[in-house]
Amino acid sequence: MSIFSISFLFLSQSKSSFFSIIGEYLNIQTLLHSCNIFSLLLWFMLITSILTFYLKKCSKNVYLVDFACYKPFPKTICSKDLFIEKSKCGGHFKDESIDFQRKIMNRSGFGDKTYVPESLLVIPPNICMMEARKETESVIFGAIDELLLKTKMKVEDIDILITNCCIFNPSPSLSAMVVNHYKLKDRILCYNLSGMGCSAGLIAIDLAKQLLQVHPNSYALVVSTENINSGWYLGNNRSMLVSNCLFRVGGAAILLSNISSDYQRSKYHLKHTVRTHKGSQDSCYNSILQREDETNNITGISLSKDLMGAAGFALKANIITLGKSVLPLLEQLKYALSFVAKKCFNKNVKVYTPDFKLCFEHFCIHTGGKAVQDEIQKVLGLSDWQIEPSRMTLYRYGNTSSSSVWYVLAYCEAKGRIRKGDRVWQIAFGSGFKCNTAVWRALRNVDPIKEINPWNDEVHDFPCDVSI
Repeated sequence: MSIFSISFLFLSQSKSSFFSIIGEYLNIQTLLHSCNIFSLLLWFMLITSILTFYLKKCSKNVYLVDFACYKPFPKTICSKDLFIEKSKCGGHFKDESIDFQRKIMNRSGFGDKTYVPESLLVIPPNICMMEARKETESVIFGAIDELLLKTKMKVEDIDILITNCCIFNPSPSLSAMVVNHYKLKDRILCYNLSGMGCSAGLIAIDLAKQLLQVHPNSYALVVSTENINSGWYLGNNRSMLVSNCLFRVGGAAILLSNISSDYQRSKYHLKHTVRTHKGSQDSCYNSILQREDETNNITGISLSKDLMGAAGFALKANIITLGKSVLPLLEQLKYALSFVAKKCFNKNVKVYTPDFKLCFEHFCIHTGGKAVQDEIQKVLGLSDWQIEPSRMTLYRYGNTSSSSVWYVLAYCEAKGRIRKGDRVWQIAFGSGFKCNTAVWRALRNVDPIKEINPWNDEVHDFPCDVSI
């Protein structure tokens, strides 16, 4: 073999090796580049997933930006004596019915500054659609105006509107009344709850919560009230006369948000809502019933003797459900052990009542009546200080139906009781029979001096002696 051949063979092999090395290097670089892109893609996907999860979690948070309770004009104040006097002069009630109403009023836990509509202070009372509408408009618009003032909210930013009123249900609805008065946007989601009794306010809160969890970056306005004019009874059936004695004018407007930036300015964070309905049982269903009396001519709200039993039954079921979410493990264990002992070993064993005072600092109990408050205080083992806001609200404002729990919370704020981190438990009862509760956590201290509150100008007069 010649030197030229050997040289050519060497160069050929060297060139082949060189290109092989270059090729392998390029393959490695391509692989490394691919790995870098894959790693970046993985990081991007991970960050996106975390961000999405965070945003979804944030969007499910529901904040109570603020609320407002309507305070009627002083000219509509009705003392217990004035109430009886107007009932006498109206000419609709027998003497024994007047005596019965006087007994109810004396045992009601009311003071002498509750409010009734102007239409019931005239003789004879003016019961009609026009007066009922006038009453509701003054309450609803008064509460919303104050809320807009407190929150500096623009009406065009409201995305969801929920109104509730048990008795008065005109057409167009109360929600349409609000839309028309404030000229709300035409894409607003509107709901009007009716016939759901005194617990409808918390049902509206639960509905708003569910809507806010599927409509991100939204505001919900909830308006709770009752109409006294349209529910006034002009007969002599005792079970129906009780509602005349107990219900008074009132209303509340509440602004809720799921916008994360509202965390800073909001008062409360909604932690839990629990709804319990015992309407499947006849005694519960019929405990509060709108019907004609024995004359078949006059309609009223009948309150049966089963009412307290239905309330206790519904409350028990509600707190069992709620307890799973809020009670310390030890309290749950005590309850479970006592329940098993009673069912399996000894029927005389008393089932342990969990100590809910370990879970909440404030209790806002529906002002359904003194007997209801007494029973709840006994069942939950509440101190006089803890039941005070509900008792004082009943004394000052009476039973304002679905808005009563907001007057109770307003009392707590006016007294300077609400501190950051405090837990608030609202409890309401209503026809059906229902028990509904809501749990809130305070996001900041509430300074009563800076608040617009229906108690501000007279909170120094409370607590007062309400013993009978």
